Amino acid sequence: MSNLYSLFRPALFKLDPEVAHNLAIKALSSGLMPTCRPDGDPRLKMKLFDLEFPNPLGMAAGFDKNAVVPDALLAQGFGHVEVGTVTPKPQPGNPKPRLFRIPADRAVVNRFGFNNEGHQAMRARLLDRKRSGGIIGVNIGANKDSEDRTGDYVKGIDAFADLASFFIVNVSSPNTPGLRDLQARAALEDLLGKVLVARDAKTSAVGRKVPVFLKIAPDLDDAGFEDIVASVTGSAVDGVIVSNTTLSRDGVSGPAAKEAGGVSGRPLFERSTRLLARMRLAVGPELPLIGVGGVESGPTALAKILAGANLVQVYTGYIYEGLGLPARILKHLSAELDRRKVGSVSDLVGIEAEKRVGSV
Repeated sequence: MSNLYSLFRPALFKLDPEVAHNLAIKALSSGLMPTCRPDGDPRLKMKLFDLEFPNPLGMAAGFDKNAVVPDALLAQGFGHVEVGTVTPKPQPGNPKPRLFRIPADRAVVNRFGFNNEGHQAMRARLLDRKRSGGIIGVNIGANKDSEDRTGDYVKGIDAFADLASFFIVNVSSPNTPGLRDLQARAALEDLLGKVLVARDAKTSAVGRKVPVFLKIAPDLDDAGFEDIVASVTGSAVDGVIVSNTTLSRDGVSGPAAKEAGGVSGRPLFERSTRLLARMRLAVGPELPLIGVGGVESGPTALAKILAGANLVQVYTGYIYEGLGLPARILKHLSAELDRRKVGSVSDLVGIEAEKRVGSV
């Protein structure tokens, strides 16, 4: 599968990146793409809350913004899929072009701006596939023109509480003006408080307390980081995703690097992994963390786990490595458990967090 993708990638990369992405979604939705689901290794299972993840690897938000292909992605070997970001009303996002590859650096710059079809369209798709099973996270956001952004997140909880395996509160995209201001302590505590009240109000109706994760930016200064930690540890939020894309241009070069937007892929790996390790040390061993940013191989996925991630997500790495990437990552993790003579991947979570922070 890897060799096959390497043959087609040069032609695919001659297309506009967003056109190529839309073609990939159509190919996955057609049902004609080969599945690459590896044999399940029970040592890779991860139990969080009432959810048993078949493995720690997931597809990050942004790939399947409208929940068109979650089942096709699960068939590629992912243990969970995050859909969205979805906003109450449909919105077109920022003007095109808004997605740029930087192949020499294995990076992507995007400034999509939460383009999506809205709650109603996503809800219809998730209802249609409800009996298919699998773990689906719903990433919720606010409309660009909203006069009550906190209210938009509450609407997301109300719209998907009966369909989401877990929620992600996205206040860290750099492409919606003012959105990252919601990471400031007072604003974040207000937002999380109202979101969690809405979640709790739905608990009896849906029969479970749907976990809520907060997704943070990698560009926090020390004060911003401490605000996040205080808000998370002082609330009933269930976990943190580290991290979204970065505004930094360290490690990227060329014309595309000058485009406005967030950088993802290989240049984000060190920045996001150090932040992940800091978060693990700050919140302790119990709070679930999801590591995302620069995962493109088995070793990079393992590094996230060692730094403190219970689960790991990919997106940009999938663009460059293709359909076989999930199977290769999971094979590497299984081999690493053999090498270390460890009975479960959960035993590796965070054991090198101090080392990763100390490497700054």
